Amino acid sequence: MNNNKLEIPKVVMGLWQIADMERDGIKVDKEEASKAMMNYYENGFTSFDMADHYGSAEEISGYFKKKYSPKNLQLFTKWVPQPGAIDSNKIEAAVLTAQQKLNTDCIQLLQFHAWNYADPHWLDCLVGLDRLRKKGMIESIGLTNFDEAHLNMVVNTGIQIASNQVCHSLLDQRAAGKMSETCIKNNIALLAFGTVAGGFFSEKWINQQEPTLQESLTWSQMKYKRYIDAAGGWAWFQELLQTLKSIADKHEVSIATVASASILHNPAVSAVIVGTRLGKSEHILENKNLFSVKLNDEEINSIETILSKGIIIPGDCGDEYRKPPFLTASGDLSHHFKEMPSPYPVKVESDGKTRAFSGTPWETMAGYSRAVRKGNHIQVSGTTATHGNMLVGGSDPAEKKHYIIDKIEGAIQSLGGRLEDVVRTRIFVKDITQWESIARAHGNRFSSIQPANTMVQADLVGSEYLVEIEADAIVS
Repeated sequence: MNNNKLEIPKVVMGLWQIADMERDGIKVDKEEASKAMMNYYENGFTSFDMADHYGSAEEISGYFKKKYSPKNLQLFTKWVPQPGAIDSNKIEAAVLTAQQKLNTDCIQLLQFHAWNYADPHWLDCLVGLDRLRKKGMIESIGLTNFDEAHLNMVVNTGIQIASNQVCHSLLDQRAAGKMSETCIKNNIALLAFGTVAGGFFSEKWINQQEPTLQESLTWSQMKYKRYIDAAGGWAWFQELLQTLKSIADKHEVSIATVASASILHNPAVSAVIVGTRLGKSEHILENKNLFSVKLNDEEINSIETILSKGIIIPGDCGDEYRKPPFLTASGDLSHHFKEMPSPYPVKVESDGKTRAFSGTPWETMAGYSRAVRKGNHIQVSGTTATHGNMLVGGSDPAEKKHYIIDKIEGAIQSLGGRLEDVVRTRIFVKDITQWESIARAHGNRFSSIQPANTMVQADLVGSEYLVEIEADAIVS
């Protein structure tokens, strides 16, 4: 697919299992691993996906590129910074480090992950990356594990996005709805990982006893066993495997091939990312079948019949990294970072009040704080879609509303509360004819919280401000 000058083949080889292969502290041999990469390349797999935290995957890929100089090679990586504040120097240093490891002066696709939308520093990171893209250090910027609302927010803010990589498989259909629609509308490549569920979509698991979550499993198996449990359980999964086996036999391919081909059936999906344990577990001939296998409507319907008996993974794409249940190898985020820092600076007063400041010019000029806590009560000032001097969300009032709620959540988090503690919201809109999209955005974020709410039309200060919200919370 041609997307912002980026050509993405329908099958990309993922190198996340390098981290698992190195979890004993011994690095994978670069020479042997690069030979394995060359084997894939010679069989038509010219694109590889990795990240800064996939063990030595970037170093291996850079070594492979330097030694063999293969034509049309694509090396995609990710930048997953620790949560919290980060300045432009650190952003550029991270990109330079990736360039050095990958043996390149321009990264073809750099994908960014944000841990906490309530902490606006993720926007600083994207603005910094966009500046480096314009400088020629990055060819294309992608996102990874972004939900639909925040993907839209980034696009409407004016940052050019080429792709969004999310978990999308027969176990996890969250990306099949609004996410797919948004990607098609904005010509954004949807990259799907997890399509073979860490190897669980395989003939060897048919009629097998349910495995227990323990260290003898690979990290991928530990992760996707949690997905199986969340999506319907082992008995349901066995029924799904049997259905896939009958389809696979007709096409003379494997269950894994059918599982990935079913995701490629989604027109929004540009590529599936299939993991490989370089030199340890090769499925080259099996993966080559993905270039030719196409499932018909009857086969897709038979799969969907089994999926309808399961459970839809709750939330939106990437929620598994931001809120319980954490569908990760460890079942939490402890192996990613140690603590979640406060989104905004706070000041403890002698009278028992604690104040949070978001840093907008209005706070200094008009002499107020973003939020104040006294006892277990938190009151958040009227908040607009601004981050410093930057307007967020473009002219879309719904996307502005989402960012405003992020900002309110960040203020409440900074004062020791949660968004779930909100008991009252007041919405001021410039144009009351836009009420419905704004109300729907409120419903998207507060559907399970259901605070008391009022919406009124108001002549807001500044023509660029379409929505303003204030909130009250009681910390439980």
